[in-house]
Amino acid sequence: MNTENQQRNPVLLVHGIEDTGAVFHKMAGRLRLQGWSVHSLDLVPNNGDVGLDELAKQVADYIAATFGSEQHLDLVGFSMGGIVSRYYIQRLGGINRVQRFITISSPHYGTVVAYGSQRPGCVQMRPHSIFLKDLNSDAVMLRQLDFTSIWTPYDLMIVPANSSQMPVGRELIVPVALHSWMLTNSRSLAVVEAALAEPLKLPLLKKAFS
Repeated sequence: MNTENQQRNPVLLVHGIEDTGAVFHKMAGRLRLQGWSVHSLDLVPNNGDVGLDELAKQVADYIAATFGSEQHLDLVGFSMGGIVSRYYIQRLGGINRVQRFITISSPHYGTVVAYGSQRPGCVQMRPHSIFLKDLNSDAVMLRQLDFTSIWTPYDLMIVPANSSQMPVGRELIVPVALHSWMLTNSRSLAVVEAALAEPLKLPLLKKAFS
């Protein structure tokens, strides 16, 4: 086993709306075969009935209960899970624990599909929402970690699809036909693996916002 494998962080997968951790079955299996320790949790409720900030507290609690206080980890968030994870990182101290952060088809700037529901979590994912404006006001924080946004231009859940673009970090476009296929398509999974295997390029300046 090489030094890089020995230093791999555990990976936490955070699902999207109306999903559970089971949606990562294929991704988790592939990552485990490559030597990663993979974890996921079920956000409750998963239908937008509570705000994403409340769901982010569940992520924080899970991490506190599962990993040692000095353990760094890598975080992968799909769709809504990417925004929940961002709140954990940017508002709940996750910036001091997470080293690699990957979002997959996440509505960083909102999706018009969210206008179809009045549920609090959906309202927060609308374009120009107060919640997203607040998170995006200091998105520069994400430069402190290895951040990657993966998205497809054909996404019909994230509308416009380029809402998944961010002004910081690495951007990877995978031309997958459906939102849900981003978690099962072989090209998408290979991109996630490569991003997690990427050596950290900077001393991560974790103390700047602590």
